[in-house]
Order: sequence, then structure tokens, then C-alpha cells
Amino acid sequence: MKPLIGITTNQSKTPYGQPTVMLMQSYINAVMQAGGVPVLIPSLIAEDGWDTVYSRLDGILFSGGGDIGLEYSPGEPHPRIDDIDVARDSIELKMVRAAASDGKPFLGICRGCQVMNVALGGTLYTHIPDQLPNALDHSYPGNMRTMLVHNVKIEEGTQMAEIFGEPILKVNSLHHQGLKDIAPSIRVAGHAPDGLAEAVELPDHPFGVAVQWHPEWLTDQQAMRNLFRKFVEKAQS
Repeated sequence: MKPLIGITTNQSKTPYGQPTVMLMQSYINAVMQAGGVPVLIPSLIAEDGWDTVYSRLDGILFSGGGDIGLEYSPGEPHPRIDDIDVARDSIELKMVRAAASDGKPFLGICRGCQVMNVALGGTLYTHIPDQLPNALDHSYPGNMRTMLVHNVKIEEGTQMAEIFGEPILKVNSLHHQGLKDIAPSIRVAGHAPDGLAEAVELPDHPFGVAVQWHPEWLTDQQAMRNLFRKFVEKAQS
């Protein structure tokens, strides 16, 4: 039986102002291409209901989205902090901690990478251009999701090296925040040329990994297909 892969979602609105739950289809396509069955997780789930959903999932994909609120992520206030969803912060941080503790496979993408670090005790650059000296431009918004803008060097001997099968990746970049102080249980497995951590993992976990770029838009690359395939395989085992 194919594994159930939960995917976290954003809150949004229709052009007429009605509230919606939103997820870009690229996440769903990548999970299905890898052999999983996607299940969307709305952040509106009641406080006592998130663990009911969690217990039925074989794996969780923490998707991209807005910034984490400063009440959950200690960091420097900045006017560029945007699109905060406190309900989403709460449920995702709890799910990361639960998955890290009990060995449920999970994959973090962009915001999901930041959620993983914050959930386990790390901090963020709240606006990279103002806080990381000599930083690259990491924010390429809009329709630039398939543009390859910088390399990521994958460290030898890491889970990521085995997953990707390539020492240097070409990636897209759609974020203005990033990992600053790395959580104690996390190992950095890949860096951008400016030193920013872009791939992280839990060394003693079956599959607890996260990337700062958006591999769901790059599944024409074998390395990115490997990431989703390995994730779904671990969720099925």
C-alpha cells in the first residue's frame, strides 16, 4: 500500500475575500511522482486534533510559506517579516518535534527547513540581506521558481550525500530568511557559497531532512527526484 504523506498548507483568500486553504500543486505532483499519496494538513485543525492527523500519516512534508512569528522564533525584529500564520506555526512546530522524537520520516522545504531548526532549538536570520555579511541574493520571487541561481555544496559522509548522489547541486532560491544558530541535534549537510546552511538532517533519524530551496519545482533533476523518492520509501518502510 502506498504511504500517506501529509503536506502542510497556507491560509489564503479568494479574490472575493473568502478564506481558503492553499498549496501549490508542485508539492502534490512531486509526492505522487515519488509514489506517495498526498494528504493536505490545514493549519486550522483544533489544538486537540493535530495528533489525530499526525498518527495516521506515514510521513510529513513541511512546505514553504510565510515567516514564523517572533513569539515562536527568537530573532531580530525586522519590517520584512511577513505573512505570519500563528496557527500554522503552532501545529508545524509540534509536528516537527513529534516526528523528530518518534522517528516518523519528514521532509522540510524552505519555510519547512526553518521550522525544523526553530522547533529543535535553533534561530533564524529574520532578513538575510541585513544580517548575513556578504550574503548572496536568496530571494527570487514570482515566476522564477525554476531559475537555478546558486550552487549548494553537499558534505561528504552525510545522509544528504547518499540521497542526492551529487556533491554540487544547482538550486533555485525563494527566501529572505535563513538558518542562523543551528539546533544542537541538527547536522548541516550543505551550504550555499556565502556560507548559509541550505541542507540539514538529523543524523540518528530514519529520514529527518530539510532543504532551503524548492526541489518540488526542480524534479527534472535526478538529484531532486531522488530526494522525494527516498522520502517516500522511508515513509513506506
